[in-house]
Amino acid sequence: MNPAQQISRGDLTSCSSVSFEQLHAKVKDRRAIVGVVGLGYVGLPFAVQVARSGFDTVGLDISREKTIAVNQGESYIGDVSNSDLQQAIQDHGLFATDHFGALADCDVIVVAVPTPLTKNLTPDLRAIEAATREIANNLRPGQLITLESTTFPGTTEEVMQTILESTGLRVEQDFFLAHSPERVDPGNHQFNTKNTNKVVGGVGPLSGELAALFYSSTVDHTVSVSSARAAELVKVYENIFRSVNVALVNELSQLCDRMDINVWEVLDAAFTKPFGIMPFYPGPGVGGHCIPLDPHYLEFKAREYNFQTRFVTLAGEINRSMPKFVVDKAARLLSNEGVALSRARVLVLGVAYKPDIDDSRESPAIHILRLLQDSGAEIFYHDPYVRGVDEEGVTMLSSDLSADLLSSCDLVIGATAHACTDIEWVVEHSRQFLDTRNMTRHLGTRSNVTLL
Repeated sequence: MNPAQQISRGDLTSCSSVSFEQLHAKVKDRRAIVGVVGLGYVGLPFAVQVARSGFDTVGLDISREKTIAVNQGESYIGDVSNSDLQQAIQDHGLFATDHFGALADCDVIVVAVPTPLTKNLTPDLRAIEAATREIANNLRPGQLITLESTTFPGTTEEVMQTILESTGLRVEQDFFLAHSPERVDPGNHQFNTKNTNKVVGGVGPLSGELAALFYSSTVDHTVSVSSARAAELVKVYENIFRSVNVALVNELSQLCDRMDINVWEVLDAAFTKPFGIMPFYPGPGVGGHCIPLDPHYLEFKAREYNFQTRFVTLAGEINRSMPKFVVDKAARLLSNEGVALSRARVLVLGVAYKPDIDDSRESPAIHILRLLQDSGAEIFYHDPYVRGVDEEGVTMLSSDLSADLLSSCDLVIGATAHACTDIEWVVEHSRQFLDTRNMTRHLGTRSNVTLL
């Protein structure tokens, strides 16, 4: 029987009166045991940081392979080195498990599970719901639960609180609940879990105070907002801001293509203005765990209020159109050389969604590969960070980059600008190079290079 089931309603009043004070003292003195649910790109770096901050920390994940790797000190996340993980285990007692009964011993529980979209661009909250049910099965008075997964405003209250209160325990009395959106940027060597400002909002004032105390004990600076709903909207807005501005320059690049104007020249000149403008650049599309997904969470929620988020919808449409624009432009380049796309050999250079990482989630390069494959082209890709892909109907391994491969292809499409790639050498051995990232800018004009 779990702890929540062992407590009768008659006992709850006395438990409730001391839950806040006891938990506050535990967190302040770093005696609280912290559980991190979900050991992915967000959860594992955070678990390591919490352990470093002096809290006994347990990581929980449904993947036994991940928990075994963590306990062996073998990191599968680029932002966490093996040495950092091993130090967190040896010096700070971090351990991982796939047995969710360990949640009963945790005073603070942080949920960092995936929130993907369905094929209809609607939120898929199954991971949040499953994690919350596991917490509910082990819920007891005196626990703080925080959600870090990006989602629409209201999820923490409407989904998590409802499930947790089905135990008979009450938020702000027996347990505490907050939202603190993750701000992870894979591969960013300047900003990490510790030095990135952390937004915190509780479902009530006590929850907000406890969450702010906890996060201020683990990161450099916290920013408190009035509610969990406000905190949820903060993260969604941050990614909408990027999505809309990227869509603007992506649309401009399509227009410049028709007008035969170099979009990169226009943008470089525009960004010399010292005020009223911020640099954004076009590309083959948007990828990763944020920009392609998160804005649609707000788009979905807005429908409940009979409100149309027109910027969000339009930006998503423009950004999703870019892989097709790239393939159409590739077809034109090949046609000019007398080669039909259906008979062409095409190499895509880079499939990670951004430079110098191994993360290919929602990568536009994979959409480009699928479109090329559907067109009948013989396709290859090279990425030193991504050994293989198996998504969007594309299943293949990375090819070794060689002069023979480059020269045998009718077209090379530069999709990801990894720093380790010698672009000048690639261009020298390519028949035609379609540069979607302006990675050849330092080479000057080359007859076999076409910019996006």
